[in-house]
Amino acid sequence: MLASALAGFVASAVLIIAIGAQNAFVLRQGLRREHVLPVVLTCALSDLALISAGIAGLGAVLTARPELISAIRWAGAAFLLGYAVLAARRAMRPEVLDPAGKAPATLRATLLTCLALTYLNPHVYLDTVLLLGSVAQQHPHRWLFGLGAAAASLTWFVGLGLGARRLAPVLGRPASWRVLDGSIALVMATLGITLIVQA
Repeated sequence: MLASALAGFVASAVLIIAIGAQNAFVLRQGLRREHVLPVVLTCALSDLALISAGIAGLGAVLTARPELISAIRWAGAAFLLGYAVLAARRAMRPEVLDPAGKAPATLRATLLTCLALTYLNPHVYLDTVLLLGSVAQQHPHRWLFGLGAAAASLTWFVGLGLGARRLAPVLGRPASWRVLDGSIALVMATLGITLIVQA
């Protein structure tokens, strides 16, 4: 039983610890100290829902309906490219980069962005639903595998969101935010273009 949970934890950690749209967003929120806990919980609960859906068999449904993945891919590409443009604009305007000089985004706007970055990303369905779901089916205690996978997700997002505060002194200057937002723009644009090429 413990082996299944540990296998789920490791499998999820390997998939989740990569620079992607969702991770970049959580990092930015953590650095700005803006709605960090709601963002972390939204990401972790979304992963729990997606992992559970995969174990319950949603992966088979998605495999049978490739047009759904295609539609999500195009919507995700459009969203990521739009977000890349916004991050690039922040990087080019230093006065916008200083978190003390800008009113924080509303909780609603922040959570909508977080949900869009989560559910409009086709990789979340390929990795979390299809891959983790199919690997879980190979374990005698598949739901314990899922709990282990969800625990890895929660551990990662809490560490990323709350741990980002330690980087705040380093990234407290406008020039540092320019580099961060420029990097985020590059990651988002790359992911968006990749989705278009794969479509």
